[in-house]
Amino acid sequence: MALLNFFRRSDYTSDTTQFIDQLKAKKPTLEAEQRAGRALLWDKNLNRSEQAEYGEARVPQQPYVYGTSSHPNGK
Repeated sequence: MALLNFFRRSDYTSDTTQFIDQLKAKKPTLEAEQRAGRALLWDKNLNRSEQAEYGEARVPQQPYVYGTSSHPNGK
């Protein structure tokens, strides 16, 4: 057990951690604003049936995009 106490570094905090702690102390609403931004951009309710329709309507890409015809009959 004494050997484990030798490697203990609980008093150390990195520069990044100190910066984040100072930022949160200066602006207490920061985390709430981050959550609101995440909800606005990322946390979306997806309609599973629309997602399935989108997947079914997808047209497979041609093996060589440049120089091949995009017309279904090859014209």
